[in-house]
Amino acid sequence: MTYRCLLQMVLLLCFSTRALSMNYSLLRFQQRRSDTVCQKLLRQLPSTPQHCLEVRMDFQVPEEMRQAQQFRKEDAVLVIYEMLQQIFGILTRDFSSTGWSETIVEDLLVELQGQMDHLEPIQKEIMQKKNFTMGDMTVPHLKKYYINLGQYLKSKDYNSCAWAVVRAEMLRNFSFLKSLTEYLRD
Repeated sequence: MTYRCLLQMVLLLCFSTRALSMNYSLLRFQQRRSDTVCQKLLRQLPSTPQHCLEVRMDFQVPEEMRQAQQFRKEDAVLVIYEMLQQIFGILTRDFSSTGWSETIVEDLLVELQGQMDHLEPIQKEIMQKKNFTMGDMTVPHLKKYYINLGQYLKSKDYNSCAWAVVRAEMLRNFSFLKSLTEYLRD
């Protein structure tokens, strides 16, 4: 009897996980909500002082981020996942010189991790099936962009102006993430 119940539960979990991973509409809803929360949290952090705008630089934003393109939903998942991972990595660096609230940054990191957790099953499925076209070209461009952001922070010794510039970049990133999220349709 116990084995029978256990088998039924395992089968139910397998099927529900599969069904959930393929429900792009639910994923789109979760991403929209989470993107909005992340933007609100970022805006709660101190903004760019005027003199910090002088230290801005071109981070070589990938062309795919500058011009809206047609993404397949599978490509959008890969790009969104990569961006979230990279943003998470940037925000775990030394921001002590900023005066930013650790609570807000931790809330932001929790929200980002939640987004990645929602995306991970479908991202793995896409990678297994090799069901993508643009994602494999866009991801290396994104990695280079985020490396540039990280190097910029490091070269400025993670000072408050550098973080203010990176914060502004992150807000731009979330605008792009919002537009990418619209490609997540069943």
